[in-house]
Amino acid sequence: MIWPGVLVPLVTLATWIAGAVLSVGAMLWIWYKGERTRPDRIGLMVASAASAVWCALAAALGTEHGTVAIAAAARNLALIATMYCLFAFDGRTASLKPVRAVIVALVLAQLLQLAVVLAGNPFTDGTPVARTVFEVGVQIDMLVAIGALMLLHNLYAGAASAMRPVLRWTGMALTGIFAFDLNLHALTYLGGAVPRMLGDVRGLFAGAMAVLFALGMSAAGPRVQFSPSRAVTFRTLSLLLIGGYLAGLVLITKSLALIGGDVARASQIVFVVAATLGAALALPSPRLRGWLRVTATKHLFQHRYDYRQEWLRFTRTIGQGGAGSASLEERVVKALADITESPAGLLLMPNEQAQLELTARWNWPTIAVPAVAAEFGLSGMLEHNNFVLALDEARGGIDHHGEAAEVPFWLMEAEDAWALVPLIHFDRLVGVIVLARPRNPRQLDWEDFDLLRVAGQQLASYLAEQAGQQALMDASRFDEFNRRMAFVMHDIKNLVSQLSLLAANAEKHADNPAFRADMLVTLRNSADKLLALLARLGRYGSGQVATLGPIDLVELARGIAARFGSTHSVALTRETPVRVMGNSEALEQALIHLVQNAIDATEDGSPVLLDVSSERLSGTIEVVDSGKGMSPEFVRTGLFKPFVSSKSGGFGIGAFEARELVRAMSGRVTVESREGLGTRFALTLPLADAVRLFGARDADNSPDQEVA
Repeated sequence: MIWPGVLVPLVTLATWIAGAVLSVGAMLWIWYKGERTRPDRIGLMVASAASAVWCALAAALGTEHGTVAIAAAARNLALIATMYCLFAFDGRTASLKPVRAVIVALVLAQLLQLAVVLAGNPFTDGTPVARTVFEVGVQIDMLVAIGALMLLHNLYAGAASAMRPVLRWTGMALTGIFAFDLNLHALTYLGGAVPRMLGDVRGLFAGAMAVLFALGMSAAGPRVQFSPSRAVTFRTLSLLLIGGYLAGLVLITKSLALIGGDVARASQIVFVVAATLGAALALPSPRLRGWLRVTATKHLFQHRYDYRQEWLRFTRTIGQGGAGSASLEERVVKALADITESPAGLLLMPNEQAQLELTARWNWPTIAVPAVAAEFGLSGMLEHNNFVLALDEARGGIDHHGEAAEVPFWLMEAEDAWALVPLIHFDRLVGVIVLARPRNPRQLDWEDFDLLRVAGQQLASYLAEQAGQQALMDASRFDEFNRRMAFVMHDIKNLVSQLSLLAANAEKHADNPAFRADMLVTLRNSADKLLALLARLGRYGSGQVATLGPIDLVELARGIAARFGSTHSVALTRETPVRVMGNSEALEQALIHLVQNAIDATEDGSPVLLDVSSERLSGTIEVVDSGKGMSPEFVRTGLFKPFVSSKSGGFGIGAFEARELVRAMSGRVTVESREGLGTRFALTLPLADAVRLFGARDADNSPDQEVA
């Protein structure tokens, strides 16, 4: 008879001590091993520390002491503050005013609990006042637990896909703590006293939940994949489950109370423990959640997607324009990625040679994309077949339209790359979106293909419309430029006419030596300046090159380096002897502009490099700097656009004119730039010997030559 009376208190003491030890260990683990950028890190550390103090006081003073209740309230306040931090990190505190009101109400209720504890200290057990204080305190605890569970439900149901990994283990532990408290306080209120066995393991359970906090904070911790269903279904089913759970709890507890005696109390304890364990096992189970999702989709919905919600979200994402917002290209990637819950994506668009180049990226800064992301073969195949390419199938050797040979190596090696979605507008490929693998991986099916294909066509129309508007804006700017130049030319011609007339009138005063000398000097200087200005203005926008001839690229590069040598270091890294066909003056003008841009973008002390090389039938001179670099979007949409300049007061036609001059010499200009690393411009022209050879062959094959 003595042994159980000694063993039970010792076991109870051990559980509270174990809870304190586990809480302290969790706090230290979060401090040393937890991710520093997590929004709930400080809150969980404070909550674990408060839990440790609460368990230690319960072990030392007993669970009925008022100080223990104060420590429990402090732990709950820390947990509520943690939930508020999670809401704030998700960006919803400004729009969810009811949530903020619920948090304030929970804090006030918890503070009221402290007042109730202090008010009940002078009274002994058994008095009516003490009984009333006890019941009021239990009711407040129940309200706090119910309010916290409502907050957790709203937090997870409305969380963005990128926020769900943060909420996995933290949300499960918080749900376990408040669900346990709700069961405990409900039984306490119905039974009139705290269930002994359930109250004794409360500290150990709190320590176990603190361990879950620590596991969820570790970057190498367990990974549980949730598969949430649609928002409306999830919330409805959640409310039904919560309501059914509470109704069943009350019904079963009342039924067990009719038995009477110790059997009723033991049955209540067993039921609460079983319900708590069942909830703790069901919440993190991916199989159960996946089964619920599939079952709900199969029996409640005709299709996998809620097309109305998808369309509203799609339209809302595309329409989020304005100052400070993401570019249309980034919004296009996000709109398509949200459909499949992909966390990131890339937009590749064809260049003039139909090669795919990176235009924009969304939430994918780590993947390295080469300057030419894919050759024209892939873009032509996607344009001709208009199909969504599942990269896992390509990696597995499945070849539907010959795509296995066209998918670039970097995409095959990137395990996060999941699918390629072509953007087709009037049978023309506008771009290709690369979707990252969702956090809950699955195989693409026919419904995914259909929806992504249709969404891609819609996005292609947006991009094509933007390109058309940009072309109209460029044409309008050219018209404005031409009008301005027309006024300038008109004024200059008027001045030239006036000066010419003045020179003619001066002949009448030829007898005056002083007047004649001054007038001739003035006329000569003015005429020379105006003619030089006219010649300079006449070159802009012509895009024509007068004569072509052999150019020694090494000699030209040395001249450019010597020209800028006095102001900035310009060095030659390679001097491969090569002679190309072009116009020396026009090529020098283009190089001067590119070198000057490189100098402007480079900090003092960092040289600008010139590299001369030859490959097959062409020669190349490269201008390389280690400056700030340019974004893919600016390279694609702004670098070679007239009247778009990154310089204060710049006219924005220098890069455009340089490219047009090189094109007029049958050459091309390519650029590769990385933000923070630098920029490389490459000017490629045909070899002079190759031009002569092909010219002679064309002359030999001409009809006149054959007749002769």
